[in-house]
Amino acid sequence: LCCQCGVPIPPNPANMCVGCLRAQVDITEGIPKQGTVHFCKQCERYLQPPGTWIQCALESRELLALCLKKIKASLSKVRLIDAGFIWTEPHSKRLKLKLTVQKEVINGAVLQQVFVVEYIVQSQMCEDCHRIEAKDFWKAVVQVRQKTVHKKTFYYLEQLILKHRLHQNTLRIKEIHDGLDFYYSSKQHAQKMVDFLQCTVPSRSKSSQRLISHDIHSNVYNYKSTFSVEIVPICKDNVVCLSPKLAQSLGNMSQICVCIRVTSTIHLIDPRTLQIAEIDGSTYWRHPFNSLFHPKQLEEFIIMDINRVHEKKKGAGAGARSNKHTLAEAWVRKTSELDTDHQYFCCTHLGHILNPGDLVLGFDLANCNLNDEFANKMNPQHIPDVVLIKKSYDRSRRQRRRNWKLKELERDREATDTDDERQYQDFLEDLEEDETIRKNVNIYRNADIPVESDTDDDGAPRISLAEMLEDLHISQDATGGEGAEMLT
Repeated sequence: LCCQCGVPIPPNPANMCVGCLRAQVDITEGIPKQGTVHFCKQCERYLQPPGTWIQCALESRELLALCLKKIKASLSKVRLIDAGFIWTEPHSKRLKLKLTVQKEVINGAVLQQVFVVEYIVQSQMCEDCHRIEAKDFWKAVVQVRQKTVHKKTFYYLEQLILKHRLHQNTLRIKEIHDGLDFYYSSKQHAQKMVDFLQCTVPSRSKSSQRLISHDIHSNVYNYKSTFSVEIVPICKDNVVCLSPKLAQSLGNMSQICVCIRVTSTIHLIDPRTLQIAEIDGSTYWRHPFNSLFHPKQLEEFIIMDINRVHEKKKGAGAGARSNKHTLAEAWVRKTSELDTDHQYFCCTHLGHILNPGDLVLGFDLANCNLNDEFANKMNPQHIPDVVLIKKSYDRSRRQRRRNWKLKELERDREATDTDDERQYQDFLEDLEEDETIRKNVNIYRNADIPVESDTDDDGAPRISLAEMLEDLHISQDATGGEGAEMLT
C-alpha cells in the first residue's frame, strides 16, 4: 500500500504511488519554462550566444540544439530522455519544446516527467545586416570596368554572378557609367570575387589599400581595400584587327577577324577561311588590339547571291577551323542603296543560315576611315570590302514571342536610357542564337507570355522549353526562411 494515500501499488523503493511521489518531488524544479531566442529578419538567422548567427529551418535539429543550449546548465541535474517541437503558428513568434526527463528521487526511485518550455522569438538585427543597412560601412570594394560602348559582356557577367550566387556577400552594388562597384564587409569576400572574375572573363586586376585607423597599443591596423578589375574592351560581334605578330602566332590568321563570343577567352573567327582562335586575358594585354567599329555603325545589307564553298585549301601552319559555320562567297547590296547597281563581294562565315533575299547586318570597310594602327599598315588588297556579322530578324516580333526571362542584380542605378534597353535586347538575342553562352546562364520561363505555334515562324532562333527553369516563388516564414529556401 502507498504510505501516503493507501492505494495498492507494485512495490518500489519509495513505497509511494506516482501521484504522491510527484506531489512530494518536482524533478523539473530549477529548469526555466520560458526563454527567448533572437532572430534577424533581414538574413533570417538565429543568434547563438555569444556572437554567432546561424541559419536554422523551423523545427530543424539545428534549432532544437540551439534551444537546448539555452537551458543546458539547468538540465545537468536531470537525465534528458526525449526532446521535440510542439507545432506553433509560424507567425506566432513562439517556439515550444516538449522535454522528457528522468531523475532518481527518494530511496533510489526513478521518476520520469514531461514538461513544456516556451521560447519567445525576439527580433534583433545582426551586425552584417547593420552594415548593409548603413550602406557606407564597407572594408573592400571591387571596381569592375570595361571601356566599351556596348555592355554585352557585363550582361553576361551579371548572369554568371547570379548563377553562382556570388552577390550574396555584397553590402551594396552600384552601377556607374563604365561598370559596376561591389562593396564588401571583408577583404576575403572581395578577393573571392576578383578570383571569380579572372576565371570567367578575360581581365586584369590591381589592388590598393588605404589606412583608416591604427591602434598603437594593440598594433591593430584598419584598412579599406580597393580592387580594380579591367575587362578586355572587346565584345561579341566586334570586328578587330590583330597585330601581324599575333595573327601569325595564331596559325597565320587574317588580321581582320570577327569576335563570335567572349567567355573566359576571346573567341575569334576568320570570315575568309573559318579559322578560329581563342585569346586569353594575358595574351590580349601583351598584344592589345581594338574594335574597328561601334555596334551603332552596323549597316543592313541584302543578299543578292550566295555560293557555299565546300573545299578551301588550308594555308601553311593554319590552325583549327569551325565546324559550326559554313564558308560562303556572297554578293550583297546595302538596303540604303537599292536604287543603285552598286554591289559588294565578300566572304562570310554565315553560309549555313544565309540565303538570297535575306537581310544581314555588317560593316562597310570599303567606304570608311579606319583609325587603327594595324589596319592602316595593312595591304589594302587584304582588307575585305564588307564583313557580315549576323542575320537580321524582325526585332518586335522576337520580343513578342520571347516566353522566357532573366533575373537581374539588385543595384543602385544611374538614370537608364533607351540605349541601355537596346543593348539588353541585343544580349537576349545573342542568348537565343548562341547555345554555348546559354549553357552558363539560368533562363526562367515567363508564364505571362503564351507559347505560340510555329506556323508564323520567320526562322529566328528560339530557346526551347527544355532549357528553361521554373521560377519558383515560395513564401518564406517569418522565423525560418531557410526551410523555404531548401524547397527551391
